Amino acid sequence: MSETQKSPWDPAQYERFKKERAQPYYDLLAMVRPKAGLRVVDLGCGTGELTRELHLKLQARETLGLDSSASMLAETAKFTGPGLRFEQGDIAAFAPAQPFDLVFSNAALQWLPSHETLFARIAGMIALEGQLAVQVPANHDHPSQSVARKLGAEEPYAPFLRNDPSYENVLLPERYAELLYKLGFREQQVFLRVYGYLLSARDEVIEWMKGTALTRFKKALPEAVYLQFLEAYRARLLPLLEDRRPYFYPFKRILLWASR
Repeated sequence: MSETQKSPWDPAQYERFKKERAQPYYDLLAMVRPKAGLRVVDLGCGTGELTRELHLKLQARETLGLDSSASMLAETAKFTGPGLRFEQGDIAAFAPAQPFDLVFSNAALQWLPSHETLFARIAGMIALEGQLAVQVPANHDHPSQSVARKLGAEEPYAPFLRNDPSYENVLLPERYAELLYKLGFREQQVFLRVYGYLLSARDEVIEWMKGTALTRFKKALPEAVYLQFLEAYRARLLPLLEDRRPYFYPFKRILLWASR
């Protein structure tokens, strides 16, 4: 995805739940088989802090962090080091000159459509005996997601969102398993995991969503209309969530690892 002058990504908002967002990254990293001298790319690297963890944990020869957000990449300078660099780019258009030993992507590919085609492109970036490790959210049936979708289809928001791509692109776990097999990955692990996040109150679900899924509304809507959207979203969502403290926020994610 390309980023317009109006960036919806706010590193401070995203990292309000830094610990919770980091756990799936570490779980995905644990699935990777360390090998000497790996060339690695992290698609959708964000601020780069976790990409540095990936680079150091694997003792990679070379790691590239790729992200489309200039505001996120502005935070990467303090994490750059020997063998680790960052680059602004669109995952959908990324065409490396040489294949990588590991293509890693945590909570980024859900923004891109046509996963059958996308994964075929990504498979072409992976060297012989290379690895693929991907984590994507799969929480579309939770009210925090469904309310936003329904509200966005109504006036006055719908006209601004008509040309906005749908981000409901995530496949069922078994479809990823089939797809990986067809792409020549004979070893694979694909599973759905439910993460339980303890938030101080149900209102914090809105703050969580503002850092990720609601960014597409922030990008598409004029500022005043987006603020109106947030108020309507709050009014509809909160009655659907149990008013308890702390609030238990179940969040489904698909983690997959594959090797040829």
